[in-house]
Amino acid sequence: MSEKKTMMGAILPGNSTVELKEYPIPVPGHGEVLVKTKSSTICGSDIRAIYREHLGKGPEGYQGVIAGHEPSGQIVKCGPGTRRFKDGDRVVIYHISGCGVCNDCRRGYMISCTNDTYRRAYGWQRDGGMAEYILAEEKDLVALPDSLTYTDGAQIACGFGTVYEGIEKIGISGNDNVLVTGLGPVGLAALMLARAMGASSTIGVDVIPERLKLAKDLGLADSVLEAGPDNVNQVRDLTGGMGCERSIDCSANDKARLTCIQAARKWGKICFIGEGGTSSFQPSPDIIHDQKTIYGSWVTSIWRMEELVERIVRWDIHPEDLVTHRFTLDNAADAYTLMESGKCGKVAVVFDEEVK
Repeated sequence: MSEKKTMMGAILPGNSTVELKEYPIPVPGHGEVLVKTKSSTICGSDIRAIYREHLGKGPEGYQGVIAGHEPSGQIVKCGPGTRRFKDGDRVVIYHISGCGVCNDCRRGYMISCTNDTYRRAYGWQRDGGMAEYILAEEKDLVALPDSLTYTDGAQIACGFGTVYEGIEKIGISGNDNVLVTGLGPVGLAALMLARAMGASSTIGVDVIPERLKLAKDLGLADSVLEAGPDNVNQVRDLTGGMGCERSIDCSANDKARLTCIQAARKWGKICFIGEGGTSSFQPSPDIIHDQKTIYGSWVTSIWRMEELVERIVRWDIHPEDLVTHRFTLDNAADAYTLMESGKCGKVAVVFDEEVK
């Protein structure tokens, strides 16, 4: 590591702007590592709860720290007391650092850590990945194999991990037609993983033409539908009148959620992943009489994220294929502006060898 003492980092003031500031490069303490950031992708929750306006409370309360909760990079210095990782290791950072001793943390779900003092998410309550370096706790690291790029890893850090958790709750196999509503980066990830897990057919729904085209061009969706009042009938027409065995909402839109419910087949399973919004349905005809089940899913556990990394390698897929635009840190403002527009796939802020 060079003798450089300071680094640039991006913060989000909350008025749809990005501010670059100079920070001292952190020094890792006991059980900590200093990671040279290689790729940091932008999540929809950054736009929803931080970029436009600071709306979040509790776990989504932004505290003016360096932004970015989807980081991947290479360890350049280990502090004392590290047990597994070493200098030079390629890593993904699980983006919530929990207390480690509450019941949820013991299960690996630091996202649900119940300790208000020690639960601090990267990019929300502690400095995140929109900087040249990031200080991380060793317990928050997942090894990144050489066969995956850092931009693959950045997407695993949140979006793909979140989708994989939801898919594992409802289960997807070759028996299933799969419907995904909301084809932002999370919805595209859902289609990619559903296909990798053997879904017999995939259907995507969105309101933005660019997203529908991307899902088709990448070969992730067998059929794409512009969001509208006929979606349920259209899905049934595509599935022999039966509906989909599995449906996943990544939009947080009440109409899309209802489509997921009503377009699901009898005994179908529905997963809500998209954050925010509302949902209205009639319990008896929409759920009870057809024996359907709705699952909620929030991020993932660190053990399942490790499992996902292994399976992504096995399936020979690359999350970075969803990245349509790359920016360097000095152009981070343009990256967030594009992500806010929705007229893109995944947007990444990249460093070093990830700059293409």
